[in-house]
Amino acid sequence: MSQPNYVQKVAIVGATGTVGKFIVEELLKLGKHEVTAISRSDSNSVIPNGVKTAKVDYEDYSSLVNALRGQDALIITMSVRAPKETQYKLVKAAAEANVPYVFPNEWGVDPTLKSFGEDVLTGPDHLAVCKEIETLGKSSWISVVTGFWYEYSVAIGPNAYGLDHKNRTITFIDDGETKINTITWEQSGRAVANLLALPITPEKPDAPSLSDYKNKHIYVSSFLLSQKDVFASVLRVTGQKESDWKINYEESTKRYEEAKKRLFSGDRTGFQKLLYTRTFYKDGVGNFEAREPLLNEVLGLPKEDLDERTKVGVQLAEQGITYG
Repeated sequence: MSQPNYVQKVAIVGATGTVGKFIVEELLKLGKHEVTAISRSDSNSVIPNGVKTAKVDYEDYSSLVNALRGQDALIITMSVRAPKETQYKLVKAAAEANVPYVFPNEWGVDPTLKSFGEDVLTGPDHLAVCKEIETLGKSSWISVVTGFWYEYSVAIGPNAYGLDHKNRTITFIDDGETKINTITWEQSGRAVANLLALPITPEKPDAPSLSDYKNKHIYVSSFLLSQKDVFASVLRVTGQKESDWKINYEESTKRYEEAKKRLFSGDRTGFQKLLYTRTFYKDGVGNFEAREPLLNEVLGLPKEDLDERTKVGVQLAEQGITYG
């Protein structure tokens, strides 16, 4: 009997997490896949209806392999604070379980630019994981590059998009006009779900297929915005005036070095400031659509309403959402 030309079973680590829950939601909406949440044996997270659960112990490698047997794809979404070895355990187990596709834990800035990746500290680790998957020789990786999560970045404070809603202060990096790609949580979920809904191999000439993206980084986005674009949207949705806010400017390289010093002195909040600041440099690293084709159209991703998503970000800020 021939194998079906589509992904049937999808396992996800972090099914109830920040971006994972949106990926699960979109997979369930499509109704094309059997979704399994890979969950720690001691986890009390409430898994959504329609999702299976496979309990694992990360200290028991065999439990990971057993949980992944029969899966067609593994999606890894974890906190940047998760131990590095956790992802390596997962990709090794995926290889032993013969999982064809692995989506590594990379849902943000472009890790392919060597110096930039080194500056934000995450690039070398990400590329090493991709290389490890290839070396193991059983799975193919697909890395989804999205830029920062938009609503989250609007909400979490001045170390991100510079917005301090409580004190009505904004700090622009350099002139505040550098544009970067950014994405909503929903768009992230749609991108992954729609990608996994593609046929594995082309069903007609020149038609897109999942296999087209083996061992590649793909790029999706919601908006290309500067800090000043974001601030203008905040003013529109809140009805506030620019004169209601205190406006500061900070030179990017000095801001980056201060954040780096803070991080390496043990203050982990320095990482957030370092990451966002470096992405807003005027060298264009944050504007990935200027150098890489977006997959939005291929995946049927909708155009979104900026002010509608900004409103969500402002509401999250009012609720007190914080980084991490």
